[in-house]
Amino acid sequence: MERRTFLAHLAILPGAILLAQYGRAGQSKKGKVSVETLQKEWKTYLAEGSDAVLTKEPLQHSEAEWKKMLTPEQFDILRREGTERPFTSPLNDEKRDGVFVCAGCSLPLFTSAMKFDSGTGWPSFFTTIPDAFEIKKDFKLIWPRTEYHCVRCGGHHGHVFNDGPRPTGERWCNNGVALRFIPKGDKA
Repeated sequence: MERRTFLAHLAILPGAILLAQYGRAGQSKKGKVSVETLQKEWKTYLAEGSDAVLTKEPLQHSEAEWKKMLTPEQFDILRREGTERPFTSPLNDEKRDGVFVCAGCSLPLFTSAMKFDSGTGWPSFFTTIPDAFEIKKDFKLIWPRTEYHCVRCGGHHGHVFNDGPRPTGERWCNNGVALRFIPKGDKA
């Protein structure tokens, strides 16, 4: 095998491994559920009496107020568009039923049924709760990426890619520190 061919195959190997994992996404414990149903019935994953905020009315704070409200790592990611190191968030391994909310303002963003293991080291989702994010292009790297921010507080959460699992083909790659998980119950 030529060196060039070998290097080309080596370069696509991580992508092939990730794609093999994507077949498990979109399935709940009861079987396959449509994206439309997940988005429409997302509140069934919300714990009774949770502190999630259901209003999308914009929330604004000064930089000093955000620094008091957030940890330094949360401030860097949510307010400065930073990125946490992969495989550092305990939410990457979260498997209980529940809702992932914005760490900055508690707006519900994803349910546990929308999550999948992308193998990338960040919590990943194949869809979102409707109207939870604003989208913009990010030109910080060589190629443009699609970046998303919480519609309520403007906090940066991550990037969405078109290499996710069926049925959407999307991978919402989220910084775990930008999220807070609210379990639906005591079941682990």
